[in-house]
Amino acid sequence: MRDTFPLPHLSITFFFTLLLAAFPSYAVVSAPVISVHDGDTLTVLIEHRPVRVRLTDIDAPELRQPFGTRSRQSLADLCFGKSAALDVRSLDRYGRTLAQVTCAGTDANAEQVRRGYAWIFTRYARADSPLYTLQSEARAAHRGLWSDPAPTPPWRWRGNGR
Repeated sequence: MRDTFPLPHLSITFFFTLLLAAFPSYAVVSAPVISVHDGDTLTVLIEHRPVRVRLTDIDAPELRQPFGTRSRQSLADLCFGKSAALDVRSLDRYGRTLAQVTCAGTDANAEQVRRGYAWIFTRYARADSPLYTLQSEARAAHRGLWSDPAPTPPWRWRGNGR
């Protein structure tokens, strides 16, 4: 008979809650990326459990939205199958880990904006964020979603019932 039992799903949430409480601005975890859901959400493996991670300060097109599939592919090219360094910030209302994500030395959050595959999520990003410069450059160069003359931000697209 085993002395141990598998950790329940909530234990990962509890782990991150404790981590954030102990080290609010220095909670960095490394974990392999096992899947990419869309342009701003991926899954890593921590303690043999999948953990859904939402990239902070950006919002990528939804999969069924124009550029959604390309945004997902861009994040997959950056992170899938690689080890990600997660600078954990908090948990969102869906229980996802919110983090600044670095894959193979590349800031994935910033790179998605630089490539034109994500907007700055102005509701959450700091006013002095370097992401604003990257977004302006992507827009001026008509990269990614900025090649559309009137791209619809995902928060508006979701709000319009798609």
